Amino acid sequence: MQRQATPFWNPYLSGIGLGLVLVLSYVVLGAGLGASGAIARTSAVLADRVAPVAVEQNAYFSPWFADGSPLAHYLVFMAVGVLLGGFGSALSAGRVAPGIERGAGASVFVRLGFALGGGALAGFASRMAQGCTSGQALSGGALLLSGSWAFMFAVFAGAFGAAWFVRKEWQA
Repeated sequence: MQRQATPFWNPYLSGIGLGLVLVLSYVVLGAGLGASGAIARTSAVLADRVAPVAVEQNAYFSPWFADGSPLAHYLVFMAVGVLLGGFGSALSAGRVAPGIERGAGASVFVRLGFALGGGALAGFASRMAQGCTSGQALSGGALLLSGSWAFMFAVFAGAFGAAWFVRKEWQA
């Protein structure tokens, strides 16, 4: 017996809450929010397990190992907290249901292919841009950094342009 899902939170109150978390992050940590750094650091540790010499000689990854494990960084703890908190919130709201969301015109294989391809592209782009959308838009945007604003305009323009090509996958 599945219980009724609770309504979504008010987006304005959620935005205010997120803004307060961002301010608290700057006050307590002296740094903003971000997610891609945790994934990159986890990848660096995994790569170090497979090819330690290559990671040691890599100009991008090697500095992360200078002070010990790259996993001891605040972004890694934040990402784990977001994952656990998000799951706990969804569970308590009755919004956890296994499945793959997709449009009627998309097979599971196509949907997973788009998800994998989009995730890989977004991950690569976030490292090139020196931050993901949470790091660039929230943290950089809040600091009024012009590069962060240009990044977000590019993200929205790219998504708007790409939507035309994939919209048929989501239509009945």
